[in-house]
Amino acid sequence: MSDHQAGEADKSLTFDALVAAYEKKIFNVVYRILGDYEEAADVTQEVFISAYKAYDRFRGDAKVFTWLYQIAINHCRNRLRKRGRTREVQVESLDEPRAMGEEAEGPAREIADDTYAPEAVLEEKELRERILRAVETLPPEYREVVILREMQGLSYNEIAEATRLSLDNVKTRLSRARAMLRRKLEPYYRGE
Repeated sequence: MSDHQAGEADKSLTFDALVAAYEKKIFNVVYRILGDYEEAADVTQEVFISAYKAYDRFRGDAKVFTWLYQIAINHCRNRLRKRGRTREVQVESLDEPRAMGEEAEGPAREIADDTYAPEAVLEEKELRERILRAVETLPPEYREVVILREMQGLSYNEIAEATRLSLDNVKTRLSRARAMLRRKLEPYYRGE
């Protein structure tokens, strides 16, 4: 085995570990931004292909997952540009029962823990759906920072690195996004 082949084998093993560690997190971000399960799966593969091609150039200035998020955000932005419009995502309704044996598109429905009162579980599920619908209606530049902060738990600095925005810009976008979400969700809290 030549040195080049050995180096490629080591790179492959290391990269496989990277994919195993971050694939679900990257898919989750991509899915939340794009809102389409199959498209998110395709884009996630594209992200890791791009990362593999650029792996030798990764300097280690940022954390690996921040670097991967940056690649994912760029791929999502490109995909949204290709669409030419922002598409609203369909959130499965609890009011429409699923036919026996019918499969859900995308992630399966969660099965509620029966240790909680059914009303509380239903209210929590409805609130979560309202919040997700509200997030999905945000403009992409606001949606991506909300997803990275609130759903992925990234710090402001990590979001700035991943999106290539200034720290102040990240804070401004999050503030504006939260204000938009408050306005969208206000009728729910007033009981309307």
